[in-house]
Amino acid sequence: MADIPARANRELDPDEHIVVVCHHGVRSANVTHWLRQQGFENSQSLVGGIDRWSRLIDSAIAVY
Repeated sequence: MADIPARANRELDPDEHIVVVCHHGVRSANVTHWLRQQGFENSQSLVGGIDRWSRLIDSAIAVY
């Protein structure tokens, strides 16, 4: 999360669809909020994080 402000404008395209992922979705929601404030309107957080994705969508992804 701390790297996002320094790297966002160099590495992310504000016109692209960006999905932000973390363990349970809380930190990714915060980062998504910040990105949208910076003009990355096509950003979204993966609700429930990788933990929920693994349990409901793709069990091949390890739960940590």
